[in-house]
Amino acid sequence: MKAVFGKAALFVLVAVVFFSLGQYVSLTNEETISYGDIISAGELIGVPLTRAEADSMLEGVASQRESYLYMRRSPLANDVVPAMQFNPLPLGFGHQSHFKELKFGDYTGALRPAADEELAFMSIGELAELIRTKQISSLELTQFYIDRIKKFDPQLHAIVTLMEDYALEKAANADKEISQGNYKGLLHGIPFGAKDLLAKKGFKTTWGAMPYKDQEFEVDATVVERLENAGAILVAKTTLGALAMGDIWFGGKTRNPWNTEKGSSGSSAGSASTVSAGLLPFAIGSETLGSIVSPSTVCGVTGLRPTYGRVSRHGAMALSWSMDKLGPLCRNVEDCAIVLAAIGGPDGKDDMVLDFPFYYEPAVDLKALRIGYVKSDFDKEYAFRRQDSVALQVLKELGAELIPIELPNQPVGDMTIILSAEAAAAFEELTLSGRDDQLVNQQKWGWPNSFRESRLIPAVEYIQANRLRTQLIQDMTRVFQKVDVYLAPSREGKNLRVTNLSGHPSVVLPNGFSDDGTPTSLTFTGRLFDEGTLLAVAKAYQNATDWHKKHPKLD
Repeated sequence: MKAVFGKAALFVLVAVVFFSLGQYVSLTNEETISYGDIISAGELIGVPLTRAEADSMLEGVASQRESYLYMRRSPLANDVVPAMQFNPLPLGFGHQSHFKELKFGDYTGALRPAADEELAFMSIGELAELIRTKQISSLELTQFYIDRIKKFDPQLHAIVTLMEDYALEKAANADKEISQGNYKGLLHGIPFGAKDLLAKKGFKTTWGAMPYKDQEFEVDATVVERLENAGAILVAKTTLGALAMGDIWFGGKTRNPWNTEKGSSGSSAGSASTVSAGLLPFAIGSETLGSIVSPSTVCGVTGLRPTYGRVSRHGAMALSWSMDKLGPLCRNVEDCAIVLAAIGGPDGKDDMVLDFPFYYEPAVDLKALRIGYVKSDFDKEYAFRRQDSVALQVLKELGAELIPIELPNQPVGDMTIILSAEAAAAFEELTLSGRDDQLVNQQKWGWPNSFRESRLIPAVEYIQANRLRTQLIQDMTRVFQKVDVYLAPSREGKNLRVTNLSGHPSVVLPNGFSDDGTPTSLTFTGRLFDEGTLLAVAKAYQNATDWHKKHPKLD
C-alpha cells in the first residue's frame, strides 16, 4: 500500500511540474508528450524516474494537461478565495489577555502649537483633542496635510492619488457632525492615507502596477469603510511597490524622507514615507512578508502587523490568501491601538477573520509579565546590534526580567514557497496574457520572473510546506507557554518569516539610527489575538525613549 501511494503522489507531482513548464511552449493539447519530457520534469524537481515509469505516466499526464487547459477557460478574479483556508490557531487555543477593557491615554490638555508646522508630527490622540475642543477644525487640519503633500511629495513619490476635493468635503461634514454634538471618537476628523491596493469606490486602485493603473472597483475596502465610519478622512491613496513588492511602482521609486537618495523600502512604501515626513498622521499598509515591518523600520515610524485573521482583507488586492494582513503605520504605539480598534473584527466578507475581542490599556506593569528575547539573534555580530542591545537595557531598567528564548527550528525560508505559489495563482492571468512585461521591475527577483518560476512549484511540495506550517504553529505555542511577549531584531534572524507564517502579531518601533542616517527598529511579537498586551509592552519601551519623536527635515 505504501509503495502504491508513493507512485500516485509521484505521478501528480511530475504532472504538475511538467505542465506548468509546458504552458509556456503551447496552450493547446496537440503536442505529443514523450517519456523523455517526463524524465526531464522529474529531474527538475529532484524525483528520478525510470523509462518504464515515465512510459506508464504518458496517458495520465496528457489527460491532466487537458484538464488544466479547460480550467483556464474559467476566468478567476483576484478576489476569488481558494476553498482551502488557513487557520493560525493551534490545537486547544484559548484567548488570553492581561486586559479586559479598551482604554486609551488621557489627551485632555493638549494644545495647538504656536507654529502650525508642528501639527505635522502630532499623534492621533493629540490631534483628536484639538478637534474635540475646537482648537482646530477637521477642514483646517485636512487642508494643512494636503498642502504638505503638494509641497513635499514631488521629492518622495509617495502618493498615487490625492483625493483633495473628496477629503475636504468629508472634513467639512465631520466638522458639522462635531458641532452638532455627534462626536464619534478619537478618529473623527483625522486625515489618513490608504495603501493603493485598497479599493475606494469612485477612485482608481492601481496596485502600483502599470497593467492596473486605470483600474476601479465598485466597492470600498472594509478597512476604509470602517475608518470613514469612525469619522476619519481619507486624503490619499499611497504608493506600493508594484503588486506589493519593494518600493518601485509605475510612477517611480518612493523615497525615504530621512535620506531621499534611498528608497523607502516596501511594499507599504508610501504609507511609511508619508507618515514619516508628516504628510499624514497615519496610513494603512499591508504585509505578507515584511511589507509593514521593513518600511516602518527604515522610515522610522511605528507599524503594527496584526494577527492573521484580525482585520478583514475585503476590497484589498490578494497576493497570498494565507499570509496577507492589513495594519496601521503611525506616529506611536498607542496610535496603532486606536486604529486597530476601529478596523478589526469580522465583517461577513472575509471568512478568514476570527471573532476575538481586542483589549488594550496604556499602562502595564512589566514586572508582572514574562518578556522574552531571541538570545541567539541578539548575541550575533550584526549591523544594528548596538542599538538593539541598548533597547534591551532600557527594558531591564523598566523592571522587565528578560527571558532567553529560541524560535522553532523549522525551514521557514523554504516554506515561503507558500507565498510564491499563491502569488503565481493570484496573478495567473497577468502571466499567461503576457501583460507581465508591462511591470517596471523585470529583474530576476521581480514578480514576472517569480510568477513564472512559481508555476513550477509542485502541488505536493506546496501541501508539504503547509504541513510544516502546522508544526510551526504548534512549536510557537510552546514558545508562548514561556513568555507573554518577546523581542527580536527587525533585520536579523528568522523572526519575520516565522511570524508571517505562523500568523502572530508584531509591532515595530524605532530604536536608533544607522550609519547612513536612516532609522533602525526593534520588533515586539505577541500571542495570537493578544495585540493589547503586545502594544502595552511596546508602549512602555517607547515612552522611555524619544526615537519616535525625531523627524526628518525636508526642504
